[in-house]
Amino acid sequence: MIPRRVWVLFCTIALLAAGTMVTPASAAVPPSESPTARANAGTVGVISGGVDGTYIRIAADLASVLDDGDQLRVLPVIGKGSLQNISDILYLKGIDIGIVQADALAYAKRQQLYPGFERSIQYIAKLYDEEVHILARKDVSRLEDLAGQKVNVDVRGSGTAMTASVLFDSLGIAPELTNDDQGTALEKLKRGEITAVIYVTGKPARLFAGIGGDTGLHFLPIPMTKPLLDNYLPAEFSHTDYPMLVPDGENVETAAVGSVMAVFGWQPGTERYNKVARFVNAFFGKFQQFLQPPHHPKWKDVNLAAQVPGWTRFAPAQDWLQRQAQAAQTASAPQAGFNTFLTRVGGPIGNLTDAQKDQLFRQFLDWQQHQRPAP
Repeated sequence: MIPRRVWVLFCTIALLAAGTMVTPASAAVPPSESPTARANAGTVGVISGGVDGTYIRIAADLASVLDDGDQLRVLPVIGKGSLQNISDILYLKGIDIGIVQADALAYAKRQQLYPGFERSIQYIAKLYDEEVHILARKDVSRLEDLAGQKVNVDVRGSGTAMTASVLFDSLGIAPELTNDDQGTALEKLKRGEITAVIYVTGKPARLFAGIGGDTGLHFLPIPMTKPLLDNYLPAEFSHTDYPMLVPDGENVETAAVGSVMAVFGWQPGTERYNKVARFVNAFFGKFQQFLQPPHHPKWKDVNLAAQVPGWTRFAPAQDWLQRQAQAAQTASAPQAGFNTFLTRVGGPIGNLTDAQKDQLFRQFLDWQQHQRPAP
């Protein structure tokens, strides 16, 4: 019989040996190269909007164009609106980028929702303008008719709720605001349980597809008076935008607010900073692809160089734009000098056609190239 102490010692040695044994496969994979590390190294989370809005379609376009194996993968995430998106960028794990309304930063700061957050929230690019949609019953013809009526403004914390609050406060109109999601609110509007639905999103909104004038609903005009011009841009809906709601040859006046691709301001050199920097370079470098079908038509309204008042641009985005500006300036210098030369000479050279000028310029560049000393 083996003594108990010897048996315990034997078992302990066996367990220690088992704990230190590794298979050749596991020993060959450093922690930084594990499947988990590889899967997360290039993943960027983008918080967007509801299933019927433009934000989620923009985020889906980002994924379809920018996904590049392990180097970069974009994960579109359904969000709950601009204010919540700012909160998610600040606090939610895995969220690096969010699409928000341009006025959300100033609103959150004014309301002191996230103290000191303006140092952490920056932007990559201004995107497109979003239109304010007010779908109302036919018996409502003016904004003032909504006073005291039930008007749905999407869920609490949404960009629509924020804009509706600013809009009605600016005009001195006090409706009874409700906070159902847009799909539920639309059904309530059809049943006559509420008077109107407000939705801030880029046109054409999928939520209103299939809704015609026979439903007894229409878009309520928003005249751009001085109080609204302080915060919003003039816009309109046409028959092309909503064939079943806007008669051919007519337009519905409305307001618009800009949208922004917001980002957490990671410190340079950190893993998250480098990952988002790769996203920025891919987004800017492949931007022309977003302008092609079947991507959302709102991409055609984007000007990457446009600035957003009150916001700070993310450093990699600013650096990319500066490099492009310098490259364009360098590339245009020979052409500018050649054009100046042509304007200063007379006779047959100064009277060349555009085609002849182009041909002569190419010959000039070829000659200039051969004048440079060999390296």
